[in-house]
Amino acid sequence: MFSGKTEELIRRLRRAKFAKQKVEIFKPAIDVRYSEEDVVSHDQNHILSTPIDSSASILLLSSDIDVVGIDEAQFFDMGLVDVCNELANRGVRVIIAGLDMDYRGIPFGPMPALCAIADDVTKVHAICVRCGSLAYVSHRKVQNDKRVLLGETAEYEPLCRECYREVMNEE
Repeated sequence: MFSGKTEELIRRLRRAKFAKQKVEIFKPAIDVRYSEEDVVSHDQNHILSTPIDSSASILLLSSDIDVVGIDEAQFFDMGLVDVCNELANRGVRVIIAGLDMDYRGIPFGPMPALCAIADDVTKVHAICVRCGSLAYVSHRKVQNDKRVLLGETAEYEPLCRECYREVMNEE
């Protein structure tokens, strides 16, 4: 979190629209932090999207599209990998933003498999709020064992590997 993933996704999708490409953007329906319909960055930049419950919906809703954008991909089911492969094989450009690891530093949902099949991967990092190094993980500051917990700065903080280990030893 806080690395600019969604900001970069929005930037790339807007460029595709400027280039007169047909663009469709999807986000998980559970992500209603800033908006029920828009993909919104922490900086409040936004772009209209289609909230969906299942990755299979992407294929149904993206016929005759040049570029598909997907935000918060870690919250989707593993079927997203096959969906993205099928779209890419059709010649559709697929741009995905998502967390590669959960708050415990464990690979998150379909992200590892998506990284493996991607033609190109851009990994962006937040800055550790404790020491200023590149962040490694979004550390959860609240007590909750659920893997999926939507939140922002009250719930999460980006930490580098060393600061994360220190915090985990204190807990």
